[in-house]
Amino acid sequence: MREETGSNDYVIRVLDDLDAIEPARWNALLDTHPDATPFMRHEYLAALHESGSATADTGWQPQFLVIERGDELAAACPLYLKDHSYGEYVFDWAWAEAYHRHGLRYYPKLLNTIPFTPVPGPRLMARDAASRQALLQAMAQIVRDAGLSSAHVLFLNDADREAAQQAGWMMRSTVQFHWTHREGEPYADFADFLATLHRDKRKKIQQERRRVAEQGVSFTTLQGEQIETADWDFFYRCYTLTYRAHHSTPYLTRDFFRRMAQTMPGHWLLFLAWKDGKRVAASLIAIDRERGAAFGRYWGAIKPIPFLHFDACYYQPLAWCIAHGMRRFEGGAQGEHKMARGLMPVQTWSAHWLAHPQFAAAVADFLAREGEGVEHYLDELNERRPFRA
Repeated sequence: MREETGSNDYVIRVLDDLDAIEPARWNALLDTHPDATPFMRHEYLAALHESGSATADTGWQPQFLVIERGDELAAACPLYLKDHSYGEYVFDWAWAEAYHRHGLRYYPKLLNTIPFTPVPGPRLMARDAASRQALLQAMAQIVRDAGLSSAHVLFLNDADREAAQQAGWMMRSTVQFHWTHREGEPYADFADFLATLHRDKRKKIQQERRRVAEQGVSFTTLQGEQIETADWDFFYRCYTLTYRAHHSTPYLTRDFFRRMAQTMPGHWLLFLAWKDGKRVAASLIAIDRERGAAFGRYWGAIKPIPFLHFDACYYQPLAWCIAHGMRRFEGGAQGEHKMARGLMPVQTWSAHWLAHPQFAAAVADFLAREGEGVEHYLDELNERRPFRA
């Protein structure tokens, strides 16, 4: 732990262990943000670390930045010293390669994010604008003191983005695809939602769902404590098979999901696909009933079934969201194919601070050109809206 006193009677601490911060204090600070997500909760972060998923051994060395004013937790954020760029979903491999070509070290870098979780929301938890700025200043100082290359804040919300811009950080954007409930006159059911789509999109979805049903596939839905250990075991088998199919290794351990079942059961919804009396696939989404939000997270199948992925990961969750009055469903990183299924493009943001002046200037130039491309891409996508006028 490192500690210093700020000019406004702040005490700034950098902690190596999340357990040094009381869960109730951390979560209370998070709950002051109207756009908070379950993924910034103390329990979620603790599970990532204690399960061996995000640790120094896997390239995520945890650091937690907290700012206290008297007995009040004024601001806090999760930080990681990273020696690679896996599991981030904001890609800076080219920056690392450029550093390497010039004989400079890009890793380790300082990262403010939620490991393996590309969900926008508050990253600089703060009770006021001054505390938010203090977090950014402290991050830059950590980079200077430790001789690191850079600091990064990923998938930050609007308040964090405004603060980072004011502090002179460079902004980068990408695109995700989110579904939102119809305002004023909510959809009555999934069929009512489909009726708002262009005919070709509607017919394609109906055909895909029919093909799944004709193959004898049906679904059951389990929420929270209804998800038993055997269900979690089956889901994890499916989850690992997805990574194996892409010749990769799962980021999350089985113990992570065991901890989620123990500490955050009410935030999970599991769709199980059945065929011939046996489970053949699983789709797990996170939910926040208080804020009316759902988040597509993980999926897998033990055998290939045409169109099952679309039904399990989009149509079943969307039907559930409509039936339960959820306001939005976030489909996760990337995936332009989601747009044909009623998920619309949303711009997401990250902020970057590089210590090396020449590289900072070069990256700023790159981001300006990349940003123009993202804006053109968004315009193009919005011209291809799947909804009827």
